[in-house]
Amino acid sequence: MISQRENVWSNIPIRMFINTISHPVDYAKVLIQIGHEPIPPRQTFTLFGKPALALPNVFQYVKYIKSVDGFAGCYRGLVPKLCAYTLSAVAFEKTSECITFSDEPDKNKDDEELTEPERRTRCIHELIRDLISRMVGIIVSHPLDVIMLRMMAQFVGGETKYNGIVRSFIEVYKENGIAGYYAGIIPRLIANAAVLVLVSSSTYVINKYIIHDQELKTYTASTMKFIATTVTYPFLVVSHCMAVNNCGLVAGLPPNMPIYNNWLDCWSHLSSINQVKRGSSLLWRYYTGPRIIVKGKAIPINTDYFNADKIQ
Repeated sequence: MISQRENVWSNIPIRMFINTISHPVDYAKVLIQIGHEPIPPRQTFTLFGKPALALPNVFQYVKYIKSVDGFAGCYRGLVPKLCAYTLSAVAFEKTSECITFSDEPDKNKDDEELTEPERRTRCIHELIRDLISRMVGIIVSHPLDVIMLRMMAQFVGGETKYNGIVRSFIEVYKENGIAGYYAGIIPRLIANAAVLVLVSSSTYVINKYIIHDQELKTYTASTMKFIATTVTYPFLVVSHCMAVNNCGLVAGLPPNMPIYNNWLDCWSHLSSINQVKRGSSLLWRYYTGPRIIVKGKAIPINTDYFNADKIQ
């Protein structure tokens, strides 16, 4: 157990390094998720020959951010992001250590050494422990995630309201009160809980009834996590939109974003314009909002990307 705990703590700086390296891509993805598309789409065709509008991929988006704010600007929101991850990881680990079960199977035994009832019990215990620990980690760190998202969203309007962690905490309270620190937390909690339940239950069933090769079983959890994350992705989009909605920034106010009553209102609106999965594809992106076909070309509705005199 000691070696496992040491391994968890040693993973924190490694993960922070990875988060730092990948931050520009995550930054661009957040801007896409909240609906900011500063680069006009280009006319193209799908593999089936249908007219479509191709949006810039995430690397082109990062290049655009750099052209506006410079290299350092690509790391806007990094500090609260790293603080949120560290706080969440510590809260997760501490909570996990505190949760014990009286009928827990021997932790020193591998799954192959356990009986079927013991295996099932271990799976349930691990799910409950991870679920509670993950929820605690999210609740504790979410205010920092809100600050991170609002710092990033300032790119849309060029604001500097959210600058520095302490100042940003004060600004969040001024704009939205205590509730502002937990804007968008409900869809985030739902997404994370759903992923844990789906991965745990599906991995157990697949490894028990479908896959019998021990080597293949090691890939089941990661494969199911990818599928579960894809299925629950819309909750992440809604969570990020709610975190910046009506926060005093241009990105969270009309015409860039309607003011939503709650996250269900946000979900309903994004679903109605087919934008609930925006940002899910980073390399091949297409405009999927309202549009019309004019002379064989796809034209976005209610945008200024194209006008009538450009259609030949």
